[in-house]
Amino acid sequence: MNRKQKIALWVGVGNLAVILLFPPFDSFPFTDTQALIFAGFQFVFARGSNEVINGNVLFLEIVVLLVNVGVAWLLLRDVRHALGTRRHINYQNAILLMVAANLTVILLFPPFEHVNAVTGALLPTFQGFYFIFAAGPMLTIVAPILYLEVIFVLFNGAVLWLLFRKDKTVELSPQEAMQLMRELSGRPLK
Repeated sequence: MNRKQKIALWVGVGNLAVILLFPPFDSFPFTDTQALIFAGFQFVFARGSNEVINGNVLFLEIVVLLVNVGVAWLLLRDVRHALGTRRHINYQNAILLMVAANLTVILLFPPFEHVNAVTGALLPTFQGFYFIFAAGPMLTIVAPILYLEVIFVLFNGAVLWLLFRKDKTVELSPQEAMQLMRELSGRPLK
């Protein structure tokens, strides 16, 4: 682990502490105790009596943080080409950056629905995507749609990252192949 990777890990640990100290809250409105309204981010020990932590959004925040720390870990590793020069951006690194950026945007602009539309339907309706710190008081986050967004970004990023990997197999000459077969079989070399 190099110095830059250690810094990325410590920044991730600091961000995780902030996420856990200021989790997302939902509040029960006084008129309807069945529907939860997104109440924003508050200090964990200063919640009101009608507020509960939004576990779905908190879980997604932690997953996105861990993925972003993993992306930073991979991007900051020391890799050199055969010529001894440092490798700059390649397709895999660009894909990692795009996945991290997409996940961050997804959490900053989650899908919301109006609190009156909250039902037990499998696929809920949604009002639109709003900036998470400026959402109105009568909106609630649609967790199933948010989960789908995160899953699609992670799956597509993983597939693209695997498609653009460099093949590291070395073609052997016929003489090298014969020598390797003899060594593996235990026969003496001629």
